[in-house]
Amino acid sequence: MKKSLLPLALAGLVGVAEAAVVMKPVPYEIDGEAFEGVLIYDDAITTPRPGLLMVPNWLGVTDDSANKAARAASDKYVVFMADMYGKTVRPTNAEEARAAATMVRGDRPLMRKRAQAAVEVLKAQTAQVALDTSKLGAIGFCFGGGAVLELARSGADLKGFVSFHGNLDTPNPADAQNIKAPVLVLHGADDPTVPAEQIDGFVAEMSAAKVDWQLVSYGGAVHSFTNPLADVPGRNEYHPLAAARSFKAMDDLFSETFAE
Repeated sequence: MKKSLLPLALAGLVGVAEAAVVMKPVPYEIDGEAFEGVLIYDDAITTPRPGLLMVPNWLGVTDDSANKAARAASDKYVVFMADMYGKTVRPTNAEEARAAATMVRGDRPLMRKRAQAAVEVLKAQTAQVALDTSKLGAIGFCFGGGAVLELARSGADLKGFVSFHGNLDTPNPADAQNIKAPVLVLHGADDPTVPAEQIDGFVAEMSAAKVDWQLVSYGGAVHSFTNPLADVPGRNEYHPLAAARSFKAMDDLFSETFAE
Protein backbone atom coordinates (compact mmCIF):
# COMPACT_ATOMS: atom_id res chain seq x y z
CA MET A 1 0.00 0.00 0.00
CA LYS A 2 1.07 3.61 -0.49
CA LYS A 3 1.53 4.45 3.15
CA SER A 4 2.11 8.16 2.45
CA LEU A 5 -1.55 8.46 1.54
CA LEU A 6 -2.92 7.00 4.75
CA PRO A 7 -2.54 9.62 7.53
CA LEU A 8 -4.48 12.37 5.74
CA ALA A 9 -7.21 10.02 4.64
CA LEU A 10 -7.55 8.52 8.08
CA ALA A 11 -7.80 11.91 9.76
CA GLY A 12 -10.82 12.68 7.61
CA LEU A 13 -12.46 9.29 7.99
CA VAL A 14 -11.95 8.68 11.67
CA GLY A 15 -12.60 12.28 12.62
CA VAL A 16 -9.48 13.08 14.62
CA ALA A 17 -6.65 15.51 13.99
CA GLU A 18 -3.98 12.90 14.64
CA ALA A 19 -5.35 9.48 13.93
CA ALA A 20 -4.23 6.85 16.42
CA VAL A 21 -5.05 4.18 13.88
CA VAL A 22 -2.60 1.34 13.39
CA MET A 23 -2.49 -0.49 10.06
CA LYS A 24 -0.40 -3.61 10.38
CA PRO A 25 0.21 -6.05 7.51
CA VAL A 26 -0.41 -9.62 8.65
CA PRO A 27 1.04 -12.44 6.54
CA TYR A 28 -0.63 -15.84 6.63
CA GLU A 29 -0.91 -19.01 4.57
CA ILE A 30 -3.74 -21.09 3.13
CA ASP A 31 -2.67 -24.52 1.92
CA GLY A 32 0.92 -23.31 1.58
CA GLU A 33 0.00 -20.23 -0.46
CA ALA A 34 1.05 -16.81 0.85
CA PHE A 35 -1.58 -14.21 1.71
CA GLU A 36 -1.31 -10.84 3.44
CA GLY A 37 -4.18 -8.97 5.07
CA VAL A 38 -4.17 -5.85 7.22
CA LEU A 39 -5.03 -5.49 10.92
CA ILE A 40 -6.59 -2.10 11.63
CA TYR A 41 -7.32 -0.65 15.05
CA ASP A 42 -7.11 2.42 17.26
CA ASP A 43 -4.16 1.85 19.58
CA ALA A 44 -5.45 4.42 22.06
CA ILE A 45 -8.07 1.89 23.19
CA THR A 46 -6.82 -0.74 25.61
CA THR A 47 -10.03 -2.48 26.59
CA PRO A 48 -11.03 -5.49 24.48
CA ARG A 49 -13.19 -4.58 21.50
CA PRO A 50 -15.30 -6.66 19.13
CA GLY A 51 -13.66 -7.73 15.89
CA LEU A 52 -14.83 -7.44 12.31
CA LEU A 53 -13.58 -9.35 9.31
CA MET A 54 -13.68 -6.95 6.36
CA VAL A 55 -13.64 -8.31 2.80
CA PRO A 56 -12.74 -5.49 0.39
CA ASN A 57 -14.03 -4.79 -3.10
CA TRP A 58 -12.64 -6.45 -6.21
CA LEU A 59 -9.43 -4.41 -6.13
CA GLY A 60 -8.49 -6.27 -2.95
CA VAL A 61 -5.97 -4.94 -0.42
CA THR A 62 -5.54 -1.25 -1.27
CA ASP A 63 -5.20 2.11 0.48
CA ASP A 64 -8.82 2.88 -0.27
CA SER A 65 -9.99 -0.36 1.31
CA ALA A 66 -7.75 0.22 4.32
CA ASN A 67 -9.23 3.68 4.78
CA LYS A 68 -12.72 2.25 4.56
CA ALA A 69 -11.79 -0.35 7.18
CA ALA A 70 -10.50 2.45 9.38
CA ARG A 71 -13.81 4.25 9.02
CA ALA A 72 -15.60 1.07 10.06
CA ALA A 73 -13.20 0.46 12.94
CA SER A 74 -13.21 3.93 14.51
CA ASP A 75 -12.72 3.31 18.25
CA LYS A 76 -15.37 0.59 18.37
CA TYR A 77 -13.88 -2.40 16.56
CA VAL A 78 -10.72 -4.20 15.60
CA VAL A 79 -10.85 -4.87 11.85
CA PHE A 80 -8.95 -7.45 9.84
CA MET A 81 -9.01 -6.87 6.09
CA ALA A 82 -8.88 -10.20 4.28
CA ASP A 83 -6.70 -10.97 1.29
CA MET A 84 -8.95 -13.00 -1.01
CA TYR A 85 -6.49 -13.35 -3.91
CA GLY A 86 -3.07 -14.18 -2.50
CA LYS A 87 -0.10 -11.94 -1.76
CA THR A 88 1.15 -11.95 -5.35
CA VAL A 89 -2.19 -10.85 -6.82
CA ARG A 90 -2.72 -7.10 -6.44
CA PRO A 91 -4.97 -5.77 -9.23
CA THR A 92 -4.06 -2.32 -10.52
CA ASN A 93 -7.03 -1.72 -12.80
CA ALA A 94 -10.58 -2.87 -13.47
CA GLU A 95 -9.52 -5.54 -15.98
CA GLU A 96 -7.14 -7.19 -13.53
CA ALA A 97 -9.67 -6.88 -10.71
CA ARG A 98 -12.40 -8.46 -12.82
CA ALA A 99 -10.16 -11.42 -13.62
CA ALA A 100 -9.18 -11.96 -9.98
CA ALA A 101 -12.71 -11.55 -8.66
CA THR A 102 -14.22 -13.78 -11.35
CA MET A 103 -11.82 -16.57 -10.48
CA VAL A 104 -12.82 -16.48 -6.80
CA ARG A 105 -16.52 -15.92 -7.41
CA GLY A 106 -16.54 -18.83 -9.81
CA ASP A 107 -15.42 -21.17 -7.04
CA ARG A 108 -17.68 -20.58 -4.05
CA PRO A 109 -16.08 -23.28 -1.87
CA LEU A 110 -12.73 -21.51 -2.42
CA MET A 111 -14.31 -18.14 -1.62
CA ARG A 112 -15.74 -19.52 1.61
CA LYS A 113 -12.48 -21.21 2.55
CA ARG A 114 -10.45 -18.02 2.09
CA ALA A 115 -12.96 -15.93 4.02
CA GLN A 116 -13.05 -18.41 6.90
CA ALA A 117 -9.24 -18.57 6.96
CA ALA A 118 -9.23 -14.80 7.40
CA VAL A 119 -11.65 -15.14 10.32
CA GLU A 120 -9.18 -17.49 11.97
CA VAL A 121 -6.37 -14.99 11.41
CA LEU A 122 -8.49 -12.30 13.08
CA LYS A 123 -9.13 -14.56 16.06
CA ALA A 124 -5.40 -15.12 16.44
CA GLN A 125 -4.59 -11.42 16.87
CA THR A 126 -5.22 -11.29 20.63
CA ALA A 127 -1.47 -11.01 21.28
CA GLN A 128 -1.33 -7.90 19.09
CA VAL A 129 -4.46 -6.02 20.08
CA ALA A 130 -7.18 -6.00 22.74
CA LEU A 131 -9.74 -8.16 20.95
CA ASP A 132 -12.89 -9.78 22.31
CA THR A 133 -13.10 -13.00 20.29
CA SER A 134 -16.58 -13.73 21.65
CA LYS A 135 -17.86 -10.78 19.61
CA LEU A 136 -16.94 -11.18 15.96
CA GLY A 137 -18.77 -10.17 12.78
CA ALA A 138 -18.09 -9.80 9.07
CA ILE A 139 -18.60 -6.95 6.61
CA GLY A 140 -17.85 -6.68 2.90
CA PHE A 141 -18.03 -4.19 0.06
CA CYS A 142 -19.09 -4.99 -3.53
CA PHE A 143 -17.28 -8.27 -4.33
CA GLY A 144 -16.58 -8.47 -0.60
CA GLY A 145 -20.26 -8.14 0.24
CA GLY A 146 -21.01 -11.21 -1.83
CA ALA A 147 -18.11 -13.03 -0.16
CA VAL A 148 -19.47 -12.22 3.29
CA LEU A 149 -22.87 -13.61 2.34
CA GLU A 150 -21.16 -16.81 1.19
CA LEU A 151 -19.33 -16.93 4.51
CA ALA A 152 -22.70 -16.70 6.26
CA ARG A 153 -24.13 -19.47 4.07
CA SER A 154 -21.19 -21.67 5.01
CA GLY A 155 -22.36 -21.65 8.64
CA ALA A 156 -19.59 -19.42 10.01
CA ASP A 157 -19.96 -18.91 13.75
CA LEU A 158 -20.08 -15.10 13.86
CA LYS A 159 -22.51 -12.61 15.41
CA GLY A 160 -23.60 -10.87 12.22
CA PHE A 161 -22.94 -10.39 8.51
CA VAL A 162 -23.20 -7.09 6.61
CA SER A 163 -23.01 -6.61 2.85
CA PHE A 164 -22.49 -3.12 1.41
CA HIS A 165 -23.60 -2.91 -2.25
CA GLY A 166 -22.65 -6.55 -2.80
CA ASN A 167 -23.94 -9.18 -5.20
CA LEU A 168 -26.71 -11.32 -3.73
CA ASP A 169 -26.71 -14.40 -5.94
CA THR A 170 -25.51 -17.84 -4.94
CA PRO A 171 -25.37 -21.20 -6.70
CA ASN A 172 -26.60 -22.93 -3.53
CA PRO A 173 -29.61 -21.07 -2.06
CA ALA A 174 -30.45 -23.99 0.22
CA ASP A 175 -27.23 -23.28 2.12
CA ALA A 176 -28.98 -20.32 3.74
CA GLN A 177 -30.28 -22.83 6.27
CA ASN A 178 -26.72 -22.88 7.68
CA ILE A 179 -26.78 -19.18 8.60
CA LYS A 180 -26.34 -18.72 12.34
CA ALA A 181 -26.62 -14.95 12.81
CA PRO A 182 -28.44 -11.88 11.47
CA VAL A 183 -27.77 -10.76 7.91
CA LEU A 184 -27.94 -7.13 6.83
CA VAL A 185 -27.80 -6.14 3.15
CA LEU A 186 -27.23 -2.44 2.41
CA HIS A 187 -28.18 -1.88 -1.20
CA GLY A 188 -28.30 1.00 -3.65
CA ALA A 189 -31.87 1.05 -4.96
CA ASP A 190 -30.62 2.12 -8.40
CA ASP A 191 -27.64 -0.26 -8.55
CA PRO A 192 -27.50 -1.58 -12.15
CA THR A 193 -25.16 -4.43 -11.20
CA VAL A 194 -27.70 -6.11 -8.92
CA PRO A 195 -30.79 -6.87 -11.04
CA ALA A 196 -34.27 -7.26 -9.59
CA GLU A 197 -34.17 -11.02 -10.00
CA GLN A 198 -31.13 -11.17 -7.71
CA ILE A 199 -32.99 -9.24 -5.06
CA ASP A 200 -36.09 -11.40 -5.43
CA GLY A 201 -33.96 -14.53 -5.23
CA PHE A 202 -32.22 -13.33 -2.10
CA VAL A 203 -35.50 -12.48 -0.37
CA ALA A 204 -36.92 -15.89 -1.25
CA GLU A 205 -33.72 -17.63 -0.10
CA MET A 206 -33.60 -15.87 3.27
CA SER A 207 -37.31 -16.27 3.87
CA ALA A 208 -37.33 -19.96 3.04
CA ALA A 209 -34.48 -20.57 5.50
CA LYS A 210 -36.13 -18.37 8.16
CA VAL A 211 -32.98 -16.28 8.52
CA ASP A 212 -33.00 -13.11 10.63
CA TRP A 213 -32.39 -10.79 7.68
CA GLN A 214 -32.79 -7.18 6.59
CA LEU A 215 -32.42 -5.54 3.20
CA VAL A 216 -32.17 -1.74 3.16
CA SER A 217 -32.44 0.01 -0.22
CA TYR A 218 -31.13 3.57 -0.42
CA GLY A 219 -33.00 5.66 -2.96
CA GLY A 220 -30.82 7.41 -5.52
CA ALA A 221 -27.78 5.27 -4.67
CA VAL A 222 -26.03 3.05 -7.21
CA HIS A 223 -23.11 0.63 -6.93
CA SER A 224 -20.11 1.50 -4.70
CA PHE A 225 -22.06 4.19 -2.84
CA THR A 226 -19.68 4.03 0.15
CA ASN A 227 -16.56 4.59 -1.99
CA PRO A 228 -15.42 8.25 -2.15
CA LEU A 229 -13.39 7.40 -5.28
CA ALA A 230 -16.35 5.96 -7.22
CA ASP A 231 -17.10 8.39 -10.05
CA VAL A 232 -19.00 6.69 -12.86
CA PRO A 233 -22.38 8.47 -12.86
CA GLY A 234 -25.34 6.12 -12.84
CA ARG A 235 -23.20 3.04 -12.22
CA ASN A 236 -20.44 3.40 -9.60
CA GLU A 237 -20.91 6.58 -7.63
CA TYR A 238 -20.27 7.83 -4.10
CA HIS A 239 -23.39 8.81 -2.19
CA PRO A 240 -22.32 10.47 1.09
CA LEU A 241 -25.74 10.34 2.76
CA ALA A 242 -26.36 6.69 1.88
CA ALA A 243 -22.80 5.87 2.99
CA ALA A 244 -23.29 7.53 6.38
CA ARG A 245 -26.64 5.85 6.88
CA SER A 246 -25.26 2.46 5.91
CA PHE A 247 -22.38 2.64 8.40
CA LYS A 248 -24.88 3.63 11.09
CA ALA A 249 -27.05 0.65 10.14
CA MET A 250 -23.99 -1.59 10.47
CA ASP A 251 -23.23 -0.15 13.91
CA ASP A 252 -26.82 -0.60 15.01
CA LEU A 253 -26.80 -4.27 14.02
CA PHE A 254 -23.56 -5.06 15.80
CA SER A 255 -24.55 -3.06 18.87
CA GLU A 256 -27.56 -5.36 19.09
CA THR A 257 -25.86 -8.66 18.33
CA PHE A 258 -22.73 -8.05 20.39
CA ALA A 259 -24.90 -7.19 23.40
CA GLU A 260 -26.53 -10.61 23.38
